[in-house]
Amino acid sequence: MAFHSADASVDPSIERFIDQFLNTICNTSRRRILEYLSNPLDSTSSLPERSVGEIAEHLGLAISTTSEHLKQLRSMRLLVTRKEGKKTYYRLHNHELVQAFQDLIRFLETHYQQNVLLPSESKGTS
Repeated sequence: MAFHSADASVDPSIERFIDQFLNTICNTSRRRILEYLSNPLDSTSSLPERSVGEIAEHLGLAISTTSEHLKQLRSMRLLVTRKEGKKTYYRLHNHELVQAFQDLIRFLETHYQQNVLLPSESKGTS
């Protein structure tokens, strides 16, 4: 992946999308929703569909709060919905993009553990 130089001509709409995407996905509750929807029910299943109530219960959030998070994730086209009666079911729409972000999170965790959580005697020495 190449980063654009400061003087590079970058489509402003792409820049806005990237900023909006990162702002949306960098919220802990929204990341946990994506993680929850990324895990198959079992080893033979495809990715699950879950109702707002199931997601809220799993995360320990109010349904209204969960609904707002789901709305934001849908606005970025990360989730799709399916109505069944009065219930709405959510599932991942762009699994590859979510997977790439989750890979980044794992890399950041490793980087933090290796480079920030240094033994106390080596802190302060470079």
